[in-house]
Amino acid sequence: GDSCCNPVSMGFIQKLVEKKIPGIYVLSLKIGSNMIQDMENSFFMNVNEQVRQVCSQLATDPHLQRGYNAMGFSQGGQFLRAVAQRCPAPPMLNLISIGGQHQGRVYGFPRCPGESSHLCDWIRKTLDLGAYSKAVQEHLVQAEYWHDPLKEEDYRKSSIFLADINQERGINETYKKNLMALKKFVMVKFLNDTMVDPPISEWFGFYKSGQAKETIPLQETSLYKEDRLGLQEMDKAGKLVFLGVKGDHLHFSEEWFDSTILPFLQ
Repeated sequence: GDSCCNPVSMGFIQKLVEKKIPGIYVLSLKIGSNMIQDMENSFFMNVNEQVRQVCSQLATDPHLQRGYNAMGFSQGGQFLRAVAQRCPAPPMLNLISIGGQHQGRVYGFPRCPGESSHLCDWIRKTLDLGAYSKAVQEHLVQAEYWHDPLKEEDYRKSSIFLADINQERGINETYKKNLMALKKFVMVKFLNDTMVDPPISEWFGFYKSGQAKETIPLQETSLYKEDRLGLQEMDKAGKLVFLGVKGDHLHFSEEWFDSTILPFLQ
């Protein structure tokens, strides 16, 4: 529901970074030919196609060829992780995920334009009724990282995006190698998050399988124990950074951003 250049959101972040780090080059990714298309595509363009387009943008940008830092907000966090895993050239140096749902989410729906709008209501009902149907998976972005702990088999079988990048159907050694090439993988969790269920997904944790009450941290998941993505090795090497910030989803102060996030970009 956001766009690359919205002056009160991503556009503001871009100007903030440029102001605080003089001379830095910032590319705010746009999916589509204008802001309206960019916003619409955040709901309706297949995530795999979005990732493909971003990889193309990065590969053809002369400013980024020696490497770049990536920062994603909410669903942008896991989308950029897919970029890191699938597109190693140019190299991503640090990945900063701010409120990204790396084990997916279930029940509820991240904030979208107009909480009472018909669009939001329709998307919620569609997800509840058929998140893992082929038509919904292909055409509704939020379904592609919908992870229902009560339907784990359906998720592993039918999720066309998250189950793939989380190595749920087998090990893609290239994904693992590329992610482990990061210098730092920074994950920010909002401690009072009411938009992401469960909030621990922002630190790669999730519900214990088969129920939707008790959560476990990343270190207790099979993804970590089997080291299917290299996260265990990265953790032991000090490459994983877990940050918590008070506030609801994407609610943070400029002071916190300056002192906590900007150092990873310098």
